[in-house]
Amino acid sequence: MEAFTKLNGMACPLPLSSVDTDQLIPARFMKRSRAEGYGGFLLHDLRFDEAGAPRPDFPLNAPERAGAQVIVARRNFGSGSSREAAVYALVDYGIRCVIAPSFGDIFASNAVNNGLLPAKVTEADGESLIAALEDGAHDMLVDLEDCRIVVGNLSVPFTVDPVWRTKLLNGWDDIDLTMSQADAIKAFVAADVQARPWAMPRRGG
Repeated sequence: MEAFTKLNGMACPLPLSSVDTDQLIPARFMKRSRAEGYGGFLLHDLRFDEAGAPRPDFPLNAPERAGAQVIVARRNFGSGSSREAAVYALVDYGIRCVIAPSFGDIFASNAVNNGLLPAKVTEADGESLIAALEDGAHDMLVDLEDCRIVVGNLSVPFTVDPVWRTKLLNGWDDIDLTMSQADAIKAFVAADVQARPWAMPRRGG
């Protein structure tokens, strides 16, 4: 997994609350192979009309937001079912960070495991970021080392679970995180063998 330290890229405002995982990727598209990519289905029923034409008033369809890597939304982003495909759709589209006041718990965990940063801000700061983008700002700096977001003259802090932050900064999955504690694990096992030799499994039958 690619490490996430600083991201300086295009940001898109999505001034909606409770964007759920079924909106992020409708279930009918989940029969397709991940190898085909899910990015084209991201927010499909919001981005496209019944005939499949892009809705011109949907933020991600704006030409000036092409190549967006950051989405700024309102509270409860990623609520709903536990489908990891919702994160796949974001990542395959090119999104590396979602900023919101709150997230669905399972969505946020799935996001981190796929290298996507769920950056939590206050509602007031979230509204300020959305307003700045709607007023014409495009580029945004997301600094995971300092836990700070900068767009134009606006700078706001964000929070993320410390363990998730460590995983993202290093590009680690759960196995990598465990292996980072290999010396401590070996030391514990050695001490436990001395303290409780009777608890060790017998070898050789």
